[in-house]
Amino acid sequence: METKRPWRGGRRALARLGLAGAAWLALGTPAALAKDPVYTSAELALSGHDAVAYFREGKPVKGRAEHETHWAGARWRFASAANRDAFTQSPERYAPQYGGYCAYAVSRNYTASADPAAWRIVGGKLYVNYSKAVQATWAQDIPGNIERADRNWPAVLAK
Repeated sequence: METKRPWRGGRRALARLGLAGAAWLALGTPAALAKDPVYTSAELALSGHDAVAYFREGKPVKGRAEHETHWAGARWRFASAANRDAFTQSPERYAPQYGGYCAYAVSRNYTASADPAAWRIVGGKLYVNYSKAVQATWAQDIPGNIERADRNWPAVLAK
């Protein structure tokens, strides 16, 4: 199911765009971005995993094509219509930080792909990493790595 909303302009519209809106505000225009604001694999955010399931089930769960929506320029899949609807109502609550790019890489001021199996919820936010080995390195200083990544995001997309 595709969610389409007409452009109405203003701060509310940018807020609805979430990650993409933040990138537009920080960098000027989408053309200024070298990378997409949401990392996709096989054209799917989180490699097709259900972002809401991390919070509700405590594990990565593959989404299904019949429970798909579009947000921040990416296709998102969910295991159920209920999870899709929860995401649609509050995507910033469930979407992985840094557009689903590796949180450790962003803390080091570059981007890298992420493995949906290398994840952690910290402070009510979802973070993913390139691999479980990289996640172990990231976990050695989670607060410091999040602080650095927050400073680098979304400017790191322009590199």
